[in-house]
Amino acid sequence: MQKLLLILVAAYSLILTGCAVGVPKGITPVKNFDTQRYLGDWFEIARLEHSYEKGLSNITANYSLREDGGIRVLNSGYDPQKKVWRTAEGKAYFVESPDIGYLKVSFFGPFYGSYVVFDLDEAAYQYSYVTGPDRSYLWFLSRTPHVDDEALQRFIKKADELGFDTKKLIYVDQGGVAAPKTQAMGAKD
Repeated sequence: MQKLLLILVAAYSLILTGCAVGVPKGITPVKNFDTQRYLGDWFEIARLEHSYEKGLSNITANYSLREDGGIRVLNSGYDPQKKVWRTAEGKAYFVESPDIGYLKVSFFGPFYGSYVVFDLDEAAYQYSYVTGPDRSYLWFLSRTPHVDDEALQRFIKKADELGFDTKKLIYVDQGGVAAPKTQAMGAKD
């Protein structure tokens, strides 16, 4: 009986925490979002740390259309200690409408989390600022592996003004590495 109770509590906790698809208070998803222009490769320039990306370099995300109308998400990063590439494939769907940069993304079965684009280079789609369901999630994505200092400072200033802890930002090494061996992101050897 006690074991069953523990399983139910664990399952309930997963449901509550695994389906966090809200938008942080004070954050507004971009409007006039153009999915076709957003598709393709993005390089992670800076982020707030999470265990599934810890220690990785050369992190990229590739977005492409799925047959069911959603977006295929393929994240990759290099683990320099183990000398392996780690990948994670997920799926994303718009929460409201396709012209609002507010999606839910899943890498693990039925559990979704927010993917909120709150700033975007609307003219050329060269950078994107993304958060999750709360301010512990933050990414600065770029179409190029490196950005100039002005672009980085603009990101930090905006994130700071919106209440993100920019002192904890991780700046991703995009130095480039050969790509032999691949392993699932978050996997342990």
